[in-house]
Amino acid sequence: MFRSLAVKGAWPVTLAAAGILMVTMGARQSLGLFVSPINTSTGLGIVTISLALAVAQFMWGAVQPIAGAIADRYGPEKVLVGGLIVLAAGSALTPFMESGFGLVVSLGLLSAIGSGAGSFSVLIGASAQRLPVSARGTASGVINAGGSFGQFVFAPVLQKLISAFGWMGAMWSLAVMVLAALPMIGVLVRHRVPKREASPDDKGLWHAVRGAIGDRSYFLLHLGFFTCGFHIAFLVTHLPGEVALCGLPATVASWSLAIIGLANIAGSLYAGACIGRYRSKMVLFWMYASRAALVGVYLLAPKTELTFYLFAAGLGFTWLATVPPTAAIVGKLFGVRYLATLFGLTLLSHQIGGFLGAYLGGIAITAQGDYAWMWYADMALAAAAALCNLPIREAKVEAMAVSTGG
Repeated sequence: MFRSLAVKGAWPVTLAAAGILMVTMGARQSLGLFVSPINTSTGLGIVTISLALAVAQFMWGAVQPIAGAIADRYGPEKVLVGGLIVLAAGSALTPFMESGFGLVVSLGLLSAIGSGAGSFSVLIGASAQRLPVSARGTASGVINAGGSFGQFVFAPVLQKLISAFGWMGAMWSLAVMVLAALPMIGVLVRHRVPKREASPDDKGLWHAVRGAIGDRSYFLLHLGFFTCGFHIAFLVTHLPGEVALCGLPATVASWSLAIIGLANIAGSLYAGACIGRYRSKMVLFWMYASRAALVGVYLLAPKTELTFYLFAAGLGFTWLATVPPTAAIVGKLFGVRYLATLFGLTLLSHQIGGFLGAYLGGIAITAQGDYAWMWYADMALAAAAALCNLPIREAKVEAMAVSTGG
């Protein structure tokens, strides 16, 4: 599986990118643990807090193409440094916010912009430009696994910190952990992009963006990724609330999130390996179809600790494992010169879905007292996402070795 990374500089680039993503995604995917403590402390209400986290979902996606464009043009170093500093600032300022507007600023804007600038579009784009074509699929799987490992580590650690020092102390601790990731940026950018000859087909960033937006396959890819965002944001924001509704302790939620992250390490590595063997659109089809089936099984199952852990393991295998095949399709359609920007736009559609998943979940629990209709919507959207990927234009794997370049 890892033989393609046995080239000079491949492992340092890949592991540095994975380490940075471990921190930014671990911080971002664990914020649902703070919903109940913040509500108890401030009395702002679940809907208000959900709105702040929904804004965070959207802003995390909105910053991706912007950060990607800046990185494509000027290099990733300043983007990543600025992102980690802004993320740390958002975490450190959150305990001082006593209004819904304040939470929107700290969590919805600062933390989201910072984590977005240090996330998939910039990291996968930067690594792809520094690696040979043969190593990119495996590297994207390893990088993605780093984000999942962050969720596995951060969820239980932050839950322990909340219990020991309160949610404010946990937020300040999170800020320190984010700043500790800064040295990894130097390892990533130390390996310079190989000098490339000017391509006569390269007409600039905005020409590439306009061409991609008019591409039917790119549009269908966005529709599927929209559903992925809805699904993930709903769960990371409201899984602790679902656990509480079932009368189970908060530790079940934190360990469920951790299990999701652990399972996605395996899922991400497997997805990265599958890119070289199967068409990425078929990998995505089966991932989304499995989510629809798993939600259906969960709704019928007794709500015990074991059910949540098994559900988390099943969903975790495909959780963010959709990223490597999605990025691979973007690279195959348009090359890697502007991958950070074009994949950033795809992530924006992901986070529009994320905004709706986080915010509508808050409305559902407030209006109806449970998340029933959100689960049904999630299952239906997952099935639709599976079908959206089938018509995507993608060459068979045998032909890709000739046609993909960058």
